[in-house]
Amino acid sequence: MQRCRGWARGPVPMRPGQTPGGRPMSVQTVWLGIRWTSEGYRRESSAGVVVPQMPEALTSLAATAIHDVSAMTEHLRFDEHGNPMTESFSPDMALVNFYDHAAKMGLHQDKDETCQAPIVSLSLGDTAVFRLGNIETKNKPWQDIELASGDLLVFGGPSRMAFHGVPMTRPGTADPALGLSGRLNITIRQTGLP
Repeated sequence: MQRCRGWARGPVPMRPGQTPGGRPMSVQTVWLGIRWTSEGYRRESSAGVVVPQMPEALTSLAATAIHDVSAMTEHLRFDEHGNPMTESFSPDMALVNFYDHAAKMGLHQDKDETCQAPIVSLSLGDTAVFRLGNIETKNKPWQDIELASGDLLVFGGPSRMAFHGVPMTRPGTADPALGLSGRLNITIRQTGLP
């Protein structure tokens, strides 16, 4: 939690996110490594401040998650020793979203990256209802999954372009020892930028 608080303070502080159309979101956002704008990914804030580097702890967490999940899926390539080939996964960006009790996120696709590497999502704090839809439309079918504090979700392969969102959080479900009222979600991804 201390690291998350440090990221939120700056040098590019947490602020309300924006939709691709430029509308303000109810979610507060801070970027690590690279930030997204409606014009694409940038390594600097609008004020010219360099976005903090991608923390090694998040890179390592994501690589381990991808390796572990890859070992359980059928959409894999294996090396000559039978190990899943995940060395090409090289995350360079993390998005930290804070949801207060009124915040939500509409269904959307993560389609701005130039590569389709899996996305790793870590939840901290209050439980969220994560809505995972289909790849064609924002309409049903979708599945609602409760993500509690400490849950890690990887979506890739055929599900990488699924519409997804957070219609609600469940206030008061976080462990009080976290000292967090609301939910933090950290998504770790590979943009494909040089």
